[in-house]
Amino acid sequence: GDEAFEKARSEDKPIFLSIGYSACHWCHVMERESFEDTAIARLMNETLVCIKVDREERPDIDRVYMTAVQAMTGGGGWPMSLFLTSELTPFFGATYIPPTSQYGRPGFPDVVHRIAGLWKSDRSKIVESGRQIGEYLKNSVSSPGAAVNDSALHAGYQAIARSYDPVYGGFGSGPKFPRPAVLDFLLRYYERTGEDSSLRMVLTTLRKMAEGGVHDHVGGGFHRYSVDGQWRVPHFEKMLYDQAAIAVSYLEAFQITRDPLYSSVARDVLDYVAANLTDSHGAFFSAEDADSE
Repeated sequence: GDEAFEKARSEDKPIFLSIGYSACHWCHVMERESFEDTAIARLMNETLVCIKVDREERPDIDRVYMTAVQAMTGGGGWPMSLFLTSELTPFFGATYIPPTSQYGRPGFPDVVHRIAGLWKSDRSKIVESGRQIGEYLKNSVSSPGAAVNDSALHAGYQAIARSYDPVYGGFGSGPKFPRPAVLDFLLRYYERTGEDSSLRMVLTTLRKMAEGGVHDHVGGGFHRYSVDGQWRVPHFEKMLYDQAAIAVSYLEAFQITRDPLYSSVARDVLDYVAANLTDSHGAFFSAEDADSE
């Protein structure tokens, strides 16, 4: 809000923006480790103006700054940790930052000290970094749309196929996410081209997901992702939008194959949503927390 922005301008401090959501495990970890630590909290309040945003309440803000973090780091995720000028231009971004140097990452106090030092002694570096990121964000928003031709579809298929795991299904090694948007693309690519391997990738992935621990065989539905490459060990939060997209993938697989495995998993997902993510008035809950008792 304007009060925080004016505070940053009047006190000549950078803004620290933390974006997360209630069901995010690592958001809670960073809160406990850093934000609730008295010494770190004192350092933050002395050197920064701190703002917290819930990505589920403000997906528009999350989208802009996620684009910035991806441009700066090559990846993204939550918690999202950004340092901004008082004009709200990001100049440094990361996801989870540990309280002390570990995992090959500098500790949060080290990052804050470094940012504060640059802010006072070499502001030009920060301004230039912010300018470059700002230009990137403007270009990413204003880029004109273009028609997608067959060569783009084939290139997309080839890129997906290169990351496919033929043993356990899914894409990449670990952690593994269900990625229903990729599965939906492959099903449509199969319909368009008749490429059998496109269908096989989908069916194997859905079958292995259903067999693994990422699928909650007791409570129903699917966890957010598996920490390993075999779908065995889940990260326990469950998202409403994941259930919706995953159910569609299983239903479309059933429409193609008529294999009752896929329809039964779709029913399981929808039963879970009805029982656990729907309130008595018919509204939907957005997620089930990884840290819920």
